Amino acid sequence: MFHWVSFLTYAVVTAVTPGPNNLMSMSNGSRRGFWGALPFNFGIWTGFSVVMVLCTAFCQALTDLIPRLRTPMVAVGAAYMLYLAWETWKGGELTEDHRGGGFVSGLALQFINPKIYIYCIVSMETYILPVYAGQALPLLGFALLLAFIGFFFTLCWSAFGSGFRRLFSRQAKLVNTVMALLLVYCAVSLFLA
Repeated sequence: MFHWVSFLTYAVVTAVTPGPNNLMSMSNGSRRGFWGALPFNFGIWTGFSVVMVLCTAFCQALTDLIPRLRTPMVAVGAAYMLYLAWETWKGGELTEDHRGGGFVSGLALQFINPKIYIYCIVSMETYILPVYAGQALPLLGFALLLAFIGFFFTLCWSAFGSGFRRLFSRQAKLVNTVMALLLVYCAVSLFLA
């Protein structure tokens, strides 16, 4: 049985928390407006989709070839989430990066963004492959769903970029604590799935 609540909680919390895509989208939205930031966001979506499909194929191949690798991969994913929870709870300033903001920049960012690789590997190894291993169409659907969830939140960060930044700075401790607790929940739920 597929654990939709745990999976969607993990996917949404991971996609909504600050990372390269979200911070760049927020920066572009603040500087160029929502419509001006769209080419960058469509680049993110395209690159994100490609990376998710490739990462899904890689995870499926690893699961087929070395099934015992699942537990260490889940443990590494959980440790990474606990690290993110700690760093989120400690707090810190959101920084903006004012480099390129077009389609190609958004696309290229995906291939060097470690957050989305962890996002896909943990999603696949923990939630999706145990139920849908060897089923190409559902795996493709989940890869594209993960990419869409990420894209949706980059649009949100872009649309509300300056608003999110003000909210995070005014209520930083509360927001960071909630995000950290959700990440801890996600880390623990990896071993319950």
